[in-house]
Amino acid sequence: MTGQTPSHSERVDWLRLARTRQVGPVTFNKLIQRFGNAADALDALPDLARKGGRSNALRIVSREQAEQEIEATHDAGARLQIASEPDYPGLLATLDPPPPVITIRGPLVPDDHACCAIVGSRNASAIGLRFARDMAASLGRAEIVIVSGLARGIDGAAHAGALETGTIAVLAGGIDHIYPPEHADLYGDIGESGLLVTESAIGTSPTARDFPRRNRLISGLALGTVVIEAALRSGSLITARFAAEQGREVMAAPGSPLDPRAKGSNRLIRDGAALVEDANDVLDILHQAKRPATAEPPAEPYDPADAETGDGTDHDRLQSLLSPSPVPIDELVRQSGLPPGLVHAILLELELAGRANVLPGGNVQQAWPEDQD
Repeated sequence: MTGQTPSHSERVDWLRLARTRQVGPVTFNKLIQRFGNAADALDALPDLARKGGRSNALRIVSREQAEQEIEATHDAGARLQIASEPDYPGLLATLDPPPPVITIRGPLVPDDHACCAIVGSRNASAIGLRFARDMAASLGRAEIVIVSGLARGIDGAAHAGALETGTIAVLAGGIDHIYPPEHADLYGDIGESGLLVTESAIGTSPTARDFPRRNRLISGLALGTVVIEAALRSGSLITARFAAEQGREVMAAPGSPLDPRAKGSNRLIRDGAALVEDANDVLDILHQAKRPATAEPPAEPYDPADAETGDGTDHDRLQSLLSPSPVPIDELVRQSGLPPGLVHAILLELELAGRANVLPGGNVQQAWPEDQD
């Protein structure tokens, strides 16, 4: 998506499209591929949502609301970056799809450094906290910038260890939302010398759906992810899964089999993640890591001709196959018997109608309740 620096009007339209609730990153990407620019995509939204079965008007973010966000972001000492501009972080640009808009605050430029993510348990042990802090400090001395999520436990220890050498904190809420509150000083220090990053608009508090998006950014900003003390049901494992899907290195520190906080990280090692015991192990892996290539547009992008061949019956057929659990789009193609291009076209319309959520990685699920308003 990267290209020339957009005009102010183009930036506003891009932000309006990205902030419209029913437009997820996959659908955003497909709309840009189809219409070529955000302005034309915005004009088409009401009709596409109607085709998807939406009965009430789609709430499209107004130009005034977008201008207000830009101004509020600037007043907070932060700035917006959109995926079409040249200084958008290169590693994020390789994601399929990249986050359409990010808000950043701080002087650190990710593309000027090699970055490694360190994530793990919020309820970490004392030895785990020390290990994370020492590893982050050692990697920092080797000119590696540490990326993490500003959470309690391992995340906070990793940021603290890398404060002097450079660290990036990815937030689930708006750039002005400090969570947890006890990390206010850490948040301030990172904003002064490192970088704060979020997909969420300024002034918003995070919801459950925002944390996987945050985890995707953590892994997306780094060449590799190190997991330290992660339980079997841990957000850190989601970050590791995103890293693997993004073609990044996945590493884990082994822990005691008697400690439930280590069961997830130990399983990662069993399943093929690299075992790391110190910063040198991580450096060896990062030095051999290949920088991911920018994702190529799909062979069959959203084709307007496909949408014209579908009808309400096809929309209902796909809707009936969805559940709260994500399902691969390829599976929907097989189960529905519909052509792949038509399935992609209908899913775009279903998302705009608030009936589906199309997720990065080629999956789709029923819409969250708040998207069905």
